[in-house]
Amino acid sequence: MSFSSNNFSGPLPSELGKLTKLQQLYFDSSGVSGPIPPTYAALQNLQTVWGSDNELTGSIPEFIGNWSQLSELRFQGNSFEGPIPPSFSKLTKLTSLMISDLSNGSTSLEFLKDMTSLSTLILRNNNISGSIPSNIGDYPSLSLLDLSFNNLAGPIPDSLFNLSSLSYLFLGNNKLNGKLPALTSMPLLNIDVSYNELSGSFPSWINGQGLQLNLVANSFTIESENNSVLPLGLSCLQSNFPCYRNSPIYSNFAIKCGGPQITSSNQIIYEWDNETLSPATYYVTSTNRWAVSNVGRFINSNDPQYLSFSSHQFTTTLDSELFQTARNSPGSLRYYGLGLENGNYTVTLQFAEIVIPNPSTWQSLGRRVFNIYIQGNLVFEDFDIKKEAGGVSFQAIQKAFTTQVSENYLEIHLFWAGKGTCCIPAQGTYGPSISAISAVPDFIPTVSNKPPGSPTSKKSETGLIVGIVVPVGIVSFLSVLALCCFAQRRKRPGGDDDEELLGMDARPYTFSYAELKAATEDFNPANKLGEGGFGPVFKGTLNDGRVIAVKQLSVASHQGKSQFIAEIATISAVQQRNLVKLYGCCIEGDKRLLVYEYLENKSLDQALFAGKTSLFLNWPIRFDICLGVAKGLAYLHEESRVRIVHRDVKASNILLNSELNPKISDFGLAKLYDDKKTHISTRVAGTIGYLAPEYAMRGHLTEKADVFGFGVVALEIVSGRPNSDSNLEEEKKYLLEWAWRLHENDREVELVDTTLLEFDEEEVKRVIGVALLCTQTSPQLRPSMSRAMAMLSGDIEVSAVTTRPGYLTDWKFDDTSNFMTIDTPNVENEYNQFSSSSATTAADPGHSPINSVHEVEEVIGEGR
Repeated sequence: MSFSSNNFSGPLPSELGKLTKLQQLYFDSSGVSGPIPPTYAALQNLQTVWGSDNELTGSIPEFIGNWSQLSELRFQGNSFEGPIPPSFSKLTKLTSLMISDLSNGSTSLEFLKDMTSLSTLILRNNNISGSIPSNIGDYPSLSLLDLSFNNLAGPIPDSLFNLSSLSYLFLGNNKLNGKLPALTSMPLLNIDVSYNELSGSFPSWINGQGLQLNLVANSFTIESENNSVLPLGLSCLQSNFPCYRNSPIYSNFAIKCGGPQITSSNQIIYEWDNETLSPATYYVTSTNRWAVSNVGRFINSNDPQYLSFSSHQFTTTLDSELFQTARNSPGSLRYYGLGLENGNYTVTLQFAEIVIPNPSTWQSLGRRVFNIYIQGNLVFEDFDIKKEAGGVSFQAIQKAFTTQVSENYLEIHLFWAGKGTCCIPAQGTYGPSISAISAVPDFIPTVSNKPPGSPTSKKSETGLIVGIVVPVGIVSFLSVLALCCFAQRRKRPGGDDDEELLGMDARPYTFSYAELKAATEDFNPANKLGEGGFGPVFKGTLNDGRVIAVKQLSVASHQGKSQFIAEIATISAVQQRNLVKLYGCCIEGDKRLLVYEYLENKSLDQALFAGKTSLFLNWPIRFDICLGVAKGLAYLHEESRVRIVHRDVKASNILLNSELNPKISDFGLAKLYDDKKTHISTRVAGTIGYLAPEYAMRGHLTEKADVFGFGVVALEIVSGRPNSDSNLEEEKKYLLEWAWRLHENDREVELVDTTLLEFDEEEVKRVIGVALLCTQTSPQLRPSMSRAMAMLSGDIEVSAVTTRPGYLTDWKFDDTSNFMTIDTPNVENEYNQFSSSSATTAADPGHSPINSVHEVEEVIGEGR
C-alpha cells in the first residue's frame, strides 16, 4: 500500500492495522500527523516501511521491534522524540535503516549489536551519545554509514575503517577525538570527519587515488607534504578558522554558486563556484577569501546532481544569469567567508527552484525543504524555495539577514533535516539548493579587501621612503634587467614562459613539461589513448596519484603565449558535470599540452559499436547518456558565460566515466585551434558524417551545427551502429536515410540495437523524434539544445517531423544539377551522405566554404 507524496491531514487510520498480510507500506510525504496507532502492532509481515517527512509525533513505538520480517525502515524528518527503542535490536533482518532528526532523549548504539545484515545505516541528528561500538567491524555488508550530527565521543575504532564493503562514511559533527585510523579498506573512498576534535598527523592512506575527504574544523597537524595530496587551504578550515585571525584583510565576498563569475546589475562581482564537489569534500579559493564544504550522498540516485543548471530566463530580476545555476547538497552545505573584518554584515542569500518544474504534471509535486543557519544560529526553519515564491518554480528569491562577525570568519550553513519529498521529479531530488551568496559590511571598512600581494595604498612614511629610494633604484634596476633579459634570450630563444602569466587575474594551473613527460613515461606509445586532428592523447599518472589524459597539440598556433593561457583559463572555468574537466596546461617554448581528467571507460563509440569494448550499455544507460550529452551542449551554448560552439560533436568525442556518465571532450579546442593552419583544404572543422549541411557547404557556423551532430549521435545511441556502414545492405548503409525510411513507415522501433532485449518504447520514439528534428536541413527548423533536452526528458512534447531533409532527397547519383557538376558520382555520393564516420577536418573560424569538387576529392582521397 502506498499513499506517499500527497496532502492528507490528520492521523494514520487505525484500521490499517487489520491488513495483517501487508508486506510493503509507503506513506512518506503524505501529510499525516500524530502518533503511530497501536493497532499497527499486528502488521507482523511488514518488510518495507517508508514513513519519512510527515508530522508523526510521540515516541517511535516499541512494537516495531516485533516486525521481525522488516528489511527496510525509513523514519526521517518527522517530529518523533527519542530514544530509539531498545526492541529494535530484534530486527536482525534489516538491510536498510534510516532514522533521523529525533528531538530530546538520548540513544546509544547498543541496539545495533545483532543487525549484522545492514548495508545502509543512517542515524543522523538523533542525539546519539556514547562511543562507536568496538564490534562495528562485524558488519560485512555495510556500504553506507551516516552517524553525523550526534554526540558520539571517543576515538574512531580501527575496525570501522577496515570494513570490507564500506564505501561512504559520514561521522561529522560529533565529539570524536584522537587520530585517524592507521589503515583503511580499498572501497572506502568517501570519508567525512568534519567538526570533531580529531588531531595528530595524517596516515599514509590519504595518498590513495580517488579518495574524497572532508577534514574541516578539527585540529590536525598539517605538514608540508600534505599540500601535494590534500586540496589546498585546509589549514584555513581547521578549528577556529585561523587564517587572518586577528589580522583581517577582507570586508566582503560574493559567490555565484554552481557557475562562472559574473558581475550583477548592482556591480557586485560574484566569484565562480563550479568546482566539482563530492559526497565528502571542501574547496578553498586561492586567495583564501571564501570556502565551501559539502557532506552527504543522494540516496537511490544513479545520477547525483551536486550542481543544477537551467537556461530559463528569470523575468523577476535584472540578473537572470545569477539564478541559472545552483549548488545542491543531499545533507550539509556550508560556505565560509574568511579573514573578514569584525562587525555587522548583511548576508544576502539568493535562491530559485530550477529542478522541480511548475504545475502541469506530477513532477511539480516535489517539495524541497531545508534549514538555514548563519553563524550557528537558525535563521529560517523549513525553508521551501518554491513556497517562498508563491508556489511557482523559476522565480528569483532573495533573503537578507544581519549577522555579526566577531572572530574574523562567517559561516553560512544549509542543512537538510529529512523533510521534503525524496524522489520527485527524480530519485535524489532533495536537500539544500542555493544560487548566490553575498556578504557586505554595515560599517565603513578599514582593511584593503585585496588578496595578499595585491597593490594596496601605502602609508605616508612608505611613500616618503619610496620617493627617496626609487629614483636611485630605477637606474640600477633597468641596467640589471637589460643584462638579464639579454642573457635569458641567449639561453632560451623561446622567451620566459612565466612572464606570460604575470598580471593575469585567473591564471590556469600550469604543469612543467618534465612533469608531464614523467607522468606519461616519456609519452610512451603504450600509454597512447588515441589521436585526433588536434594531436595525440596519452594516459599519465601524476606524483599525487591522479590519473590524467595529456593531449599534445600538434597545431602551430600564431597566438601569443599570454593569449593561449588566457583562453585555457577561460575554458578551465567552463565546468559542468557533462564536460570533461581541464586541469591545466603546459607551455614551454613551442610545446603546448592540455591536461584533462582521465575517463576510465573511454569513448562512446568504443562502447556502442560492436567489438570495440566489453561494456554493455542497456537502454536506461543509453537514454541517460543521450540526456547528459544534451545537457552538456546546452550549457556550452546557453548557460556558460563563455559561449562555445563545439564544432565536432561525435561519438568518439563523448567519454564515459566509471559510472558511465557522459562527458563531452575537446570542447575547448573550438576556441584554441589556430585558424591559419588547417590540414585539409575545406577549412571547415568537424567530422564528415556529423557535419551540418550549411556548415559543410557554406562554412556558416552557429550552435545549430552542434545540434545537427547531436542528432546523428542520438541515432547512433539508439541503433548501436555508426552513421554509415558499407558492410550493411544498401537501404541501411546510411543511418539518417534508414531512420527516415522507418519513420515514414511508422517502424521507428526497428532502428533499436538488436542487442537490447528490453527497452522503453516511448523513450526510444522520443529520442528518434528529437534526433530527426535536430538533423533538419534548415538550422531554423532545428531546436535549441535546451529545447531538445526538455523534449528528451518529457517536459515538453516532441514536435512533429513530417518532411525528409532536402540533403537526403535532392542529392542523388543521377541528379548532380542541384549540387555541382562532377565526373565521379561515387565521390559525390560519399560527400553528400556525410558517410565517413572517421573523417575529421581542421578548424577555421573564417568558415570558408568548399570551393570546388576537387576539394571534395581531396577530403576523401586523404582518408580524412
